[in-house]
Parts: sequence; structure tokens; C-alpha cells
Amino acid sequence: MKQKIAHIALVVEDYDEAIEFYTKKLNFKLVEDTRLTDEKRWVVVSPPGANECSLLLAKAANERQSKSIGDQSGGRVFLFLFTDDFWRDYNAMTNKKVTFVRKPIVEEYGTVAVFEDLYGNLWDLLEPSATNKGLLKEII
Repeated sequence: MKQKIAHIALVVEDYDEAIEFYTKKLNFKLVEDTRLTDEKRWVVVSPPGANECSLLLAKAANERQSKSIGDQSGGRVFLFLFTDDFWRDYNAMTNKKVTFVRKPIVEEYGTVAVFEDLYGNLWDLLEPSATNKGLLKEII
């Protein structure tokens, strides 16, 4: 048996502003944008080179969902963007005014910094170290 996580739903305030952030600031590709109803769209974005998991941008449909925008993980790092070149991506994101809330640091497992998306969700930008023997090395 083989399974995989295909999408992670990220609750957003507005489809178009979320698409703009992910495609222009993080260089994600817009995989799909299909209108389902007058209010609902199926919007999928993915980092360059990603083959497995992508983000499903889901517009908040009620007050409960709206309250979770920007705080889907209770203030913890929520998503992890792995890269094969930390400094390339860090510099590109910094030049595009992405807000980093924790400066780059070299850890045993790799080089990492924490940034916010347009709503305040926290992300790790991470390049696994060459010596990392754990699961991190499998993504690159």
C-alpha cells in the first residue's frame, strides 16, 4: 500500500491576495484555480519542484474559520518549506519583503529561519545539512 498527503488546507481571507503572496513573494506556482460556486474556488499552489504535497488555499466560510486565519497552529511554526539553497531563497524572500521573525541560524539538522505568511502563520525555511541522517534528507 502507498499513501501520501496530497494537500494541506490553509484558511485564507481572500483567494486573490493569497495567490498573489504565494506566487509573487514565495515563487510558488499556481497549480489550479477552479471556480466551484459563486463563493468557493479550488485553489492549489505548490513550491517549485514539489511533486507530492501542495497547499489548498481555502477561503474562510464562517466566523469560526475566520478566527483561525493566521493562527492555524496556535502560534507555533505551522509549515516547513525545505530548500536546496537556503541563502538563495532567504535573500530572494527578503528582497520581496517577506517578514522573517527569527534570523537564520545553523543547527545540526540544517540552516533555518522562521518567516510569516501574509496572515501571520509561521513557516520554517530550511535547508537540511549534508550530514543529517534523519528524515529531513529525504526531501531534497
